[in-house]
Amino acid sequence: MKPSRVLDVLHRLFATPWPVFLWGPPGVGKSSIVREAARARGWPLIDLRASLLDPTDLRGIPTVVEGRAEWCPPSFLPRPEDPPGILFFDELNAAPPLVQASLYQLTLDRRVGEYELPPGWRMVAAGNRAEDRSVTFRMPAALANRFIHLDFEADFDDWRAWAIATGIHPLVVGFLSTRRELLLQMTNTDRGFPTPRAWQMVSDALAALGPPTDAADVLLGVVGEGAAAEFLAYARQALSEEAILAILADPADAALPTKLGDLYALLAYVASRGKEGPVVEAAGVLLPRLSPELGVLLVRDLLRADPMFSRHRAYRDFVARHKELLA
Repeated sequence: MKPSRVLDVLHRLFATPWPVFLWGPPGVGKSSIVREAARARGWPLIDLRASLLDPTDLRGIPTVVEGRAEWCPPSFLPRPEDPPGILFFDELNAAPPLVQASLYQLTLDRRVGEYELPPGWRMVAAGNRAEDRSVTFRMPAALANRFIHLDFEADFDDWRAWAIATGIHPLVVGFLSTRRELLLQMTNTDRGFPTPRAWQMVSDALAALGPPTDAADVLLGVVGEGAAAEFLAYARQALSEEAILAILADPADAALPTKLGDLYALLAYVASRGKEGPVVEAAGVLLPRLSPELGVLLVRDLLRADPMFSRHRAYRDFVARHKELLA
C-alpha cells in the first residue's frame, strides 16, 4: 500500500479493536504515518521501541499492599483517565522472541496481568522485513495472528506531495521527478543508500552546507556513491535559483526551461512558496504556458499549499480547459 492508502486504512481500522502491523523497508515513513494518524485525530501517541524492552517490562513490578502482592504497571502505558490515543510498538520484530511473546495478552485481550488498556486506545506496530537486511526475529505465529498486517511501500507521488508540503529542496524534488526509481533503492545497503528518509537528509544537508558542489562528500555518505553521482551531475546542469526568480519576475514572457528536470525544479520551487502572493500570481500566469500534465501537477501542489488557490481566476480558467485531467 502506498502511504496515503495506509493512512486512510488506519483511520478506518481505528473503528475496530484490532491491532495493526505495518511492514516495509527502512526509511519509507512507517513511523511518520503513525504519528500523522495520531496528529490528525488529536490523539496522544505513546511510542515504544519493542527492541529496548525486557520481557517483564510490560507487567511492571510488584508491591506489597496489606500483605498481598499487587503489580504496579509501568509509567509508559496509558492510564485509565487518559484520553484515547495510539500505543505504538515500533521495531516490534527486532525484539527478541521472549519480548514479542510478552505482547500476547495485550494485543489480544488488551490487558497484561492486572493492567487493562483504557477504552479508546488503539495499538499499532511496525517493523522491517527480513529481506531488507535489517535485524529481525521471526514473529511467533500466535502473535502474528493477532494483527491486521499492511505492507507499506514507497510511492513517488505521495512522497512528492509530502516533500512539497515539508519544504524539501527543489533540486531534490526535481531530480527524483526524473529518476523516480532512486527514491528507494536497496541494492547496496552497507552504508548510505537512497530512501525517502535519506533524501530528506540530503535536503537538510544542502540547507546547512550550501550548493551541492560544497556538500558532495557529505551526500556520498547519505545516499551512496551511485545516487550521489547522479544527483550531483543533475545539480550541475539544473536550473539555478536565479534563473527561477527571473522566470517568476516575468512569467508571461520569460523563456521556460526545455529540460523536464528543470521544469520539475521550477514547479517544486513555486509550490514550496505557494502561500506567497506574488509567487501565486506568477504561477497563475505560468499555468497556460505549461503542458496540461505539468499544469495539473502545479495546480495540485498549489492547492496543497493553500486551498484558497481554488478561488484564483487562473485556477478556474485551467479547470475549464482541462477538467478531465483533474477528475
